[in-house]
Amino acid sequence: MRDGLKDFLEAKADFYNRRDFIEPDPVSIPHLFSKKQDIEIAGFFAAVLAWGQRKTILNKCHELMARMDHAPFDFIKGHTDTDLKQLLGFKHRTFNDTDLLYFVAFFRHHYEMHDSLEAAFIPKRGEFNADYLAIEATVSEDIDRLSSLVCMQAELSFDLKDALNNFRQVFFSLPDFPERTKKHISSPNQNSTCKRLCMFLRWMVRSDDRGVDFGIWKTLLPAQLICPCDVHVDRVARSLGLIQRKQTDWITAVELTEQLRKFDPLDPVKYDFALFGLGVERALLPE
Repeated sequence: MRDGLKDFLEAKADFYNRRDFIEPDPVSIPHLFSKKQDIEIAGFFAAVLAWGQRKTILNKCHELMARMDHAPFDFIKGHTDTDLKQLLGFKHRTFNDTDLLYFVAFFRHHYEMHDSLEAAFIPKRGEFNADYLAIEATVSEDIDRLSSLVCMQAELSFDLKDALNNFRQVFFSLPDFPERTKKHISSPNQNSTCKRLCMFLRWMVRSDDRGVDFGIWKTLLPAQLICPCDVHVDRVARSLGLIQRKQTDWITAVELTEQLRKFDPLDPVKYDFALFGLGVERALLPE
């Protein structure tokens, strides 16, 4: 069953991981831009707002980009108090203009010190758990690539749990942040699946020739990513026997990803395309 399941997921990942996937998906929002920082900011907002029907999500994201004059990085860096009035009244479900104004304040502060948002996810040495998720490799796999990967992981000495926990701490490091805004940035410390942040990281970190994911971040590695575990992915993964845990939380997302690593230890999250696509289309699954 394992070989058959791998072949099935490989075929479905190949089918869904293509440019046709972009237009109806929130990933289309960062694809509106070419500058790295624009992609990061637009992608982050698209991921955070990815809650509800996709048509509504896309409409709200386009509205937000318009309020930022379709130049999010320039708006973040150069806005005046008058410009901020353009953001007042924005709302998507429980995300409102109070949250938005803090996001803008954080981004402005961060980009004054860093060239990329990736820096906010990277823990400083000595401030993280050095235990890394083990990679399961078979004899037939590319030993040179795996050896190189292991060396890079040893140098980094952190996993995605550390990165996500670090990000939430950094994100709320500005004084007097709105307490209500904390619910919009999850972390493994809260035992959340962190599905929206994991999706955002997939966009930024994965790199292939399909044109969906951007691969513009080079410190975090595709092998470190955790599969975004939304309702579609969770349902399909359970039906395929990839999840045994009864509840859906951070441990569940890790469990799923560890199973996917058995199929591809270097790029386990590519199967997110298969699981999500099957879930959205409610396609037939193998017996």
